[in-house]
Amino acid sequence: MTTKGKLIVLAAFVKNDDGELVPAFDPRQVDTEARARQDAILLGGKYAGVVAWSREADPAIGEYGPPVIIYQRGEIPDLE
Repeated sequence: MTTKGKLIVLAAFVKNDDGELVPAFDPRQVDTEARARQDAILLGGKYAGVVAWSREADPAIGEYGPPVIIYQRGEIPDLE
């Protein structure tokens, strides 16, 4: 049985007192790219940065593809 699929994530960032970007909340896994984009657009004006991204993933063997940005607004740190 394979668990390979697409991992879709929404994340937002704020600046701390030192001006560094830090997560506003734990990254959220989203069911579809369309939903991730819609949620990111809605959050866009509330945070220093918002990003929705996806990657091919097979968590069973720890294999993850490169992140692909679906939507970005503002400042975000480098995606790993």
